[in-house]
Amino acid sequence: MTTGRRERNVAAEKNYYAILGVLQGATDVEIRTRFKELARRHHPDRFSGAEKAAAEERFQAITEAVNVLTNPGRRRDHDFELAQPKGDRRGQEGDRVAQVYLQRGAKAYRERNWVQAADSFHRASEAQPQNARAFYLLALACVQNRRWQQQGVNAISRACELDPINVEYLKLGGRILGEAGLAGRAEKFYTAALRWGGPDPAIEEALLKLRKPR
Repeated sequence: MTTGRRERNVAAEKNYYAILGVLQGATDVEIRTRFKELARRHHPDRFSGAEKAAAEERFQAITEAVNVLTNPGRRRDHDFELAQPKGDRRGQEGDRVAQVYLQRGAKAYRERNWVQAADSFHRASEAQPQNARAFYLLALACVQNRRWQQQGVNAISRACELDPINVEYLKLGGRILGEAGLAGRAEKFYTAALRWGGPDPAIEEALLKLRKPR
């Protein structure tokens, strides 16, 4: 195998859209905006020790992803590689199905059709069980209806399990678990969000409310 082919195969094993948490049809502006958000959150200079090593790895991954996806030629090659049949064809089919449902869910959410949004995000998470953003979006939709509270708790817990240093996910986790009466777990999510994202008055206020004697 030539070096060039080996490099292409290694790249094909990654899904740069999933690394950034954007849809495959995302525009350059959406991709760059998402990268800036993640770069601020995970810049290695903000951490030390073991956390710094994890942040460096995450920062390297998102930098590689944005470099590929904002280069038309490299993005086209990446899309082509993602579309090629792999050893696990069911996994590839699951990725395609998940993207369809994520797009449907996003459209329904914008239209405030919470039932359709929740159903679509749930189907996306089933098709792609390692997609943290699918679970996060499902939890976000579940917030809109008290009857879906337990499903929201499960979804955001899974999202944070898959991406444990994502401040956006951790903040929503604190909110959902706090509303569900799970103060101890909510506090852990909020504390982790502060650790990875830095000072945040909204989180600190939420923590004060959680710790206030009832």
